[in-house]
Amino acid sequence: MANIQKIEKKNGVSYKIIVTRGRDDFGKQIRHYKTWTPPQDMTPRKAEKEAQRVAFEFEQSIDLGYVVDNRQTFAEYAAYVMEIKAQNGVKPNTISEYEFLLKRINRSIGGMKLTDIRPQHLNMFYRALQTKAVCETAVKAVAKPTIKEAMKAAGMSQERLAIASHTSNPTITKVCRGEAITEEKARAIADALECRVGDLFTLRKDMKPLSDKTILEHHRLIHTVLGMAEREMLIPYNAADKVIPPRSSQSDPNYFQPDQVADILEALDTEPLKWQMIAHLLIVTGCRRGEIAGLKWNKVDFENAVLEISANVCYSKKLGIYETSTKTRTVRYLKVPNETVAMLKRYRAAQAEQRIKCGDRWKDTGYIFTQETGEPMNPSSITAWTRKFSNRHGLPPINPHAFRHTVASVLIANGTDIVTVSKQLGHAQVSTTSDRYSHLIDRARVEASECIANTLLIRKKA
Repeated sequence: MANIQKIEKKNGVSYKIIVTRGRDDFGKQIRHYKTWTPPQDMTPRKAEKEAQRVAFEFEQSIDLGYVVDNRQTFAEYAAYVMEIKAQNGVKPNTISEYEFLLKRINRSIGGMKLTDIRPQHLNMFYRALQTKAVCETAVKAVAKPTIKEAMKAAGMSQERLAIASHTSNPTITKVCRGEAITEEKARAIADALECRVGDLFTLRKDMKPLSDKTILEHHRLIHTVLGMAEREMLIPYNAADKVIPPRSSQSDPNYFQPDQVADILEALDTEPLKWQMIAHLLIVTGCRRGEIAGLKWNKVDFENAVLEISANVCYSKKLGIYETSTKTRTVRYLKVPNETVAMLKRYRAAQAEQRIKCGDRWKDTGYIFTQETGEPMNPSSITAWTRKFSNRHGLPPINPHAFRHTVASVLIANGTDIVTVSKQLGHAQVSTTSDRYSHLIDRARVEASECIANTLLIRKKA
């Protein structure tokens, strides 16, 4: 039975609860401790009764195997969870995203013990994220006009600056367009240009509340961490199961109409062959940009016009450009048109000429799309190029994923079964495809119903 000790101090009364269970390797009794402090407005009689109830629950939790008196904080345990995930093969970019979210989470609940976290703490945190209260510590940087002068003085193009500062091409594009970036990235860019950050950027606090989608990402990570603590029996329940996170409405995917694709193809004729080839593959395969960047020549079956999609090229600040498996860790084979095969052959010949020009500087990595010296390309450069391409030709905003959605819309509109569409896109589950493109599927069903009516219900004229 639990031992309850009443402790009276100047600032109030508390109860120290001690439960003894078993002995350790040295024969000493194992004691578990818990301190409970009653609310100030609680009467002494009610406090005594409540202390008995708390002691009973504490003792019961120990009997069930929970380490309810552990002193680990959320931040300490979250770091342990990240290590486990990295060891289990979670991709570096995903770990980096988790670590970024944890910075904000730890500022709020990181110092709390796992056993002290309650649903109301999380609800308060989510509400704070919807206001300026938590976000005001973030600092954003906007480039001054002097940034272009500094780049010119250093002899750096946007692409070279991205490499020197270990940031992405889209980040440098945002800088040159006067859009806000993080203070950390601004300092990295200033260091690469050998300037003080204050000479190149204006720093200001970001007072903008977070979107529901971003708050939901915080909630899911907290749920993951506490879920593992629950499975390891460090806490009796996952507090994140009992909260009400904001709902994030999924926007309809953007895709191009056939006439827009025709305009894009016409504009591509004036672009370098490398970018023509990349855009062409995005259009005909619906692959992710990292999968296009990860294509190698030995994965192309020219005779049967088939591409093997088995790799994904990524970029992270820690690792630079690196190759990993596809998002779903699966391999898929895509049949491509004969026009694609002919274009690939022309591009391979052009790359052979580039290899000769580079001489000893060329690194034979086997990738289809490379930097000037044969090294793999940063997939972010594909996004940067599509943005510039659309601006140059007065086209609607273009990003690599829009081509992916376009392929899905064309297949669904032409009656392709959802399983085939899912395999084409490389989704792990068919449900992902049906959920993502539900509005297109519903539209196709309506059109099919109208087709049946128009075909089968038309009566002969009298």
